[in-house]
Amino acid sequence: MNLIAKYAVTCAVLAAGFLTASAQDDGSSSSSSSIVRRSGASGPSRRGEQTQQPGVTDRMREHFSSESNVSDADRMWMRVIYRDLEVKNPKNAALYFPEEVIDGQENLFRILMRLLANNQVAAYEYLDGKEIFSDQYRLKVRDMLDRFHVMYTEAKGSTEKNPKFAIDESDVPANEVLSYYILEKWEFDSRTNKTRRKVEAICPVLHRSDDFGGDAVRYPMFWIKMNDIRPYLAQQYIFIDDDNNLQKYTYDDFFRMSMYDGDIYKTRNLTNRSMMQMFPDPDDRKRAQDSIQNRLDSFDKKLWVPSREEVIAAREAREAAEAAKAEAEANGSDIQSRDGEEESAAAAAAEKPVRKSARASRGKKKSGEAKAAPKKKTRKEAKPKAPKSSSSSAVRSVRRRK
Repeated sequence: MNLIAKYAVTCAVLAAGFLTASAQDDGSSSSSSSIVRRSGASGPSRRGEQTQQPGVTDRMREHFSSESNVSDADRMWMRVIYRDLEVKNPKNAALYFPEEVIDGQENLFRILMRLLANNQVAAYEYLDGKEIFSDQYRLKVRDMLDRFHVMYTEAKGSTEKNPKFAIDESDVPANEVLSYYILEKWEFDSRTNKTRRKVEAICPVLHRSDDFGGDAVRYPMFWIKMNDIRPYLAQQYIFIDDDNNLQKYTYDDFFRMSMYDGDIYKTRNLTNRSMMQMFPDPDDRKRAQDSIQNRLDSFDKKLWVPSREEVIAAREAREAAEAAKAEAEANGSDIQSRDGEEESAAAAAAEKPVRKSARASRGKKKSGEAKAAPKKKTRKEAKPKAPKSSSSSAVRSVRRRK
């Protein structure tokens, strides 16, 4: 009898523990998102109800973090590039649209704010020209929200060590984040003998005008490491263009496959100066940016000795280009000679009527003078005839002389 009682008590304790764990799991899952809708908004959600978001396991985090890790021994070369991604660029429009949450579709800034409000990822201070991802420069979310005047409330389950915040969807300044800064690394991996390009960190930039309606001022908000948010970005599918209405790519694909387009505004250098500081003239700065991009794109081609087939193909292409250039120069000289002959003929034809007109003018001048002073005609005086001879002897004709 005692054994049966002990068994019943044990079963009751296990059942109570299971129910408690289930209740805790339900409570933790219901507070997975701190971006809530305001009362009266469209949809069944009310203030205090949070949207269920897919979870991220430790295995997923390890997968995305280890996928991009390269040992320093395998790195033979590296270049750090800073780019400015404008959302008005059609290639970067997927970062901004949709402005509001539509059927679970969120833009990039709303995803970042949700992760920060839930204290799921770490953000770091934006320092002037420096990026230090350490605990010393880890950003306090409360200070960031106060700094940029974002309304919030304390979320359920928030503690001093694990602060969480609830933010209304309408209070998220997603429409003011019009550009992003990204920290990009170009590395040459000796294991694969290839240069690869990856995004190390991302920083949303707030464009906000003052009360007088002047030009918008840029406010870089914070840095977030890309490896920390990749598990979440891999779950959000986006539109890339208007020709295909299927969501075939995720935000992780967007950055991993370099589908974005942005200008280089800085490179890591000893003086820690930006491109604008080194090249104040816009034309010089544009040429420097193009030169850096061309060197990055052609870095692989300059590492290896070309094969025999590549050398022959390059020589044939060079000879063909030289022959085409020589032919063009010959055709150009022929055209120039023909143009010269035509010009000389035209000049001669232009001079000829001028000479005729000069002669005609001289003739007209003479005729005018003649008409003005006509010469009087004088009668020729008849010459006196020689007197006939008085002799009567006949004169014999010479014609009849035999």
